[in-house]
Amino acid sequence: MKVVIIGANGQLGTDLTRTLRDRGDCVDAFAHSQLDIRNSADVEGILGRVSPDVVISTAAFHKVEVCETDPESSFAVNTVAPWRLAEACRRHNAVLVHFSTDYVFDGSQQQPYTEVDRPAPLNVYGISKLAGEHMVACSWDRHFVVRTCGLYGTAGSSGKGGNFVETMLKKGAEGKPVRVVSDQVLTPTFTGDLAEAMARLIQTDAYGLYHIAAEGECSWYDFAKAIFELAKMQVELLPVSSAEFNSPVKRPSYSVLSKQKLNGIGIHMPDWKDGLQRYLAARKQRQIAVPA
Repeated sequence: MKVVIIGANGQLGTDLTRTLRDRGDCVDAFAHSQLDIRNSADVEGILGRVSPDVVISTAAFHKVEVCETDPESSFAVNTVAPWRLAEACRRHNAVLVHFSTDYVFDGSQQQPYTEVDRPAPLNVYGISKLAGEHMVACSWDRHFVVRTCGLYGTAGSSGKGGNFVETMLKKGAEGKPVRVVSDQVLTPTFTGDLAEAMARLIQTDAYGLYHIAAEGECSWYDFAKAIFELAKMQVELLPVSSAEFNSPVKRPSYSVLSKQKLNGIGIHMPDWKDGLQRYLAARKQRQIAVPA
């Protein structure tokens, strides 16, 4: 299978590239510096040259605080660019994989969200990602729109400077109390696990919207506690409310995603704790440096 990956230098893009190449696929991987998803001419040129079977885009404007003050950039990357990419994929008859977010929900329900539950985003980022979902779905039938949640991977997140696990390990090593919100419940997802699921999904023609994240649920505080326990670090961890952080961005208090649809086609995700254990093992093996 010939695959083009856009945003290949991010944590998800890195694991997708490695997983698909290990499987034997021919992967053309483009970092943001090599291909800006907003540049339609460059996108068109690459699709014309490569003639891929599948195009996977992990590109996103995901600094949620910046999205609130710069909605133009948020919609340019998260809405308009995916629409143009879908149109290009339609012209070249390539399957499109587009990633979205749990932030399309407001967190008002207390059971895992399914693909048919009504979205109600609370912030500009979530609104722009939901709009992008619709633009892709309306433009090209052969698509997979994948909502996911709480991503962390061994490559870190270039746009955010590390990931939650690395941030916790860094803070824990400082020997000071660590404060983490305990009233936002989600499912942390190792990008290596998501990449494995995607490698299987793109082999099917079961196109449409999917929720793909690890199994189980926890608060950010619970996640931090598990990180320190597995890393065998003695850290004074303090639960706090979201209000104490005084963020300008509203976030869903509950954004766990149901994998029932994914399970129905025979693809299953591991528990979030299992993913964390494997991440820490991979981190140790590759001697990933804690950000300075």
